[in-house]
Amino acid sequence: MKSTWACGGLLLVLAGCGTHREAFRPNPNDDDPLVGSLQVVKAPRVDRCAQHGTSSVRGHCDEAKYLGTEYTRRLSVGDEVCLDGGYGDEPGQACRARAAVIDTAPNQVKLEVRSATPDSRWFNAEMRHAWYEEGALVDLYLAERGY
Repeated sequence: MKSTWACGGLLLVLAGCGTHREAFRPNPNDDDPLVGSLQVVKAPRVDRCAQHGTSSVRGHCDEAKYLGTEYTRRLSVGDEVCLDGGYGDEPGQACRARAAVIDTAPNQVKLEVRSATPDSRWFNAEMRHAWYEEGALVDLYLAERGY
């Protein structure tokens, strides 16, 4: 009889452990297709180079766009990238936000922000995951080069 009560008490204790409020909080990095909690950063609708029209800057912008596209397409799982202060370059001292490629898909790269300095716009996004369309990362490349 005592063992029945002991087992019943143990079951109640174990059942109470799983009902804590944290147990029901969704993981923001979960890739659940039903909830869709992961952010997808879309490419801008307007091409940055198109705003330069037929000026002499347009040729340089198109060349930079080509280089940014090639860099982005060559990213693979495990690569580290700089999101603030030099996207397209090796993450060095000037890099204010570092990320790692954790997954790839056609026309998309999944990044996890690993570290960011307080002066970076990525500071509050550390350890967050998001899918980035290729065009969004190329746009970041162009923006960092002043186009």
